[in-house]
Amino acid sequence: MKLSVEGITDRDVWEHAGITLPGYNVQNIYDHTRMEPRWLHFGIGNIFRNFVGGIADRLIAEGDIDTGITCAESFDFEIVDRIYRPFDNLSISVILNNDGTTDKKVLAPFGEVIKADFQNAGEWKRLMEIFTAPSLQMVSFTITEKGYSLTGLDGKYSNAAQRDIEQGPAKATGVIAVVTAMLFARYQDGSFPISLVSMDNCSHNGRRLQEAVWTISDEWEKRGYVDKGFSKYIHDASKVTFPWTMIDKITPRPSKKIAELLKGLGIEGIDPIETGKKTFIAPFSNAERTQYLVIEDDFPNGRPPLEKAGVYMTDRKTVDKSEKMKVNTCLNPIHTALCTYDCMLGYELFSDGLRDPELAKLADTIGYVEGLPVVENPGIISPKAFLDEVLQIRMSNPYLGDTSQRIGVDISQMVGIRFGETIKSYVKKYGSAEKLTGIALAIAGWLRYLLELDDQGKHFNPAPDPMLPELQKYLKGVRFGKPESLEGQLHPILSNINIFGSDLYSAGIGTRIERMFYEEIQGPGAVRETLKKYLR
Repeated sequence: MKLSVEGITDRDVWEHAGITLPGYNVQNIYDHTRMEPRWLHFGIGNIFRNFVGGIADRLIAEGDIDTGITCAESFDFEIVDRIYRPFDNLSISVILNNDGTTDKKVLAPFGEVIKADFQNAGEWKRLMEIFTAPSLQMVSFTITEKGYSLTGLDGKYSNAAQRDIEQGPAKATGVIAVVTAMLFARYQDGSFPISLVSMDNCSHNGRRLQEAVWTISDEWEKRGYVDKGFSKYIHDASKVTFPWTMIDKITPRPSKKIAELLKGLGIEGIDPIETGKKTFIAPFSNAERTQYLVIEDDFPNGRPPLEKAGVYMTDRKTVDKSEKMKVNTCLNPIHTALCTYDCMLGYELFSDGLRDPELAKLADTIGYVEGLPVVENPGIISPKAFLDEVLQIRMSNPYLGDTSQRIGVDISQMVGIRFGETIKSYVKKYGSAEKLTGIALAIAGWLRYLLELDDQGKHFNPAPDPMLPELQKYLKGVRFGKPESLEGQLHPILSNINIFGSDLYSAGIGTRIERMFYEEIQGPGAVRETLKKYLR
């Protein structure tokens, strides 16, 4: 059994193995996608393949659309060379049910795959052809939170962003610069309308995408790369929109156990890989069944009927409430808080850590005690029911196999979003955030995690994070077992509005976090004892 367009023509073999095949002509979809591109996506990793790809697959299967998604990768070209093209762009979706069973399906909506690489003239030209096509309605993104960031902790442009600014549209490398360059081409070729739709787990994702694109455009205009008419085009909401969204589906790294399961069914060459850029990906993706996608319905050039595939199409206010419920209150803060403590207390799987009495209490405190009182009900989803589902069904699913290391990737980009909004809500409501215990412990735990020592003082490898070296410089001199070595090192971090959106000392919580961190570096067992003390 080979995962290819030709290989899946032997339907009986695949279906006998319990794998559902596309109910449409795959090659026709591929051909039509190339001729009339309507949906382009940047960031073609696991959640895209399983969730976004699954939405498109369902719409194609039910006859609601007749083109697939054009897939663009700007960061890790190995994904294209090793995961997409060798398998004719096909992917296997594996849904991990709570009872240990799996549902397996071949997805085939990925009509064309492009490397967004200016050094590859053919690919760059093709990307420009797609982006300037009048038929193109939307460009979506799953590029992670760091993909939208142009600055470092000091508020200055990163080296990569500065390089993109200086080199201009013809040599854009970062995804924001690439997209801005392509928008410039679309503007020059007819100024056709388009929607740019961030589907990443970050607060006000549409605004972040908008601001990043506008920033690159402004810098290019200063240098004469683009004209004022381009700025007018991308600021015109009748031409270019940046809808806000909320996306939710826990999608762990591809599991070796699932690979063995698929190989046992007879499928060839299905093993996961780790690319040179530390992307963990496979010809299959495994994920939970639960999924939510809420999108602001603002598409000046039309859109696919996404609501027919279970997507909530609504207004910005409802999206904002849904996103705050999930990203700031009911899911992501719990993930971010517990994953660092998992590493320090020796848990590899997140579901195992959630069964730890202290960590379970921390999750309840952050969600039920501190989060729900300040969350606004979006109306389309009940916050209490959502949180119940998160803690009782989703995060506790032992078959999901989600690791705390995966959740902790790029965590410095997340702590401000995950905790900063609730802190600001408490300041607004009560005048101070001093009563927040769970969130204070979460931030103290993140800082303690930066020392790369577990609760017994043994070294562990933290998850990849581009800001790790910079943050660890602040902690220079802090010693495990010597709390007196803490002499103000946390102040530059906790007062940094670029991290948290506010000065945590002014918010009334900074000193409390320092005290918790002080207690967590006392010596062996201090992390657990600190959790016990504050969560009584």
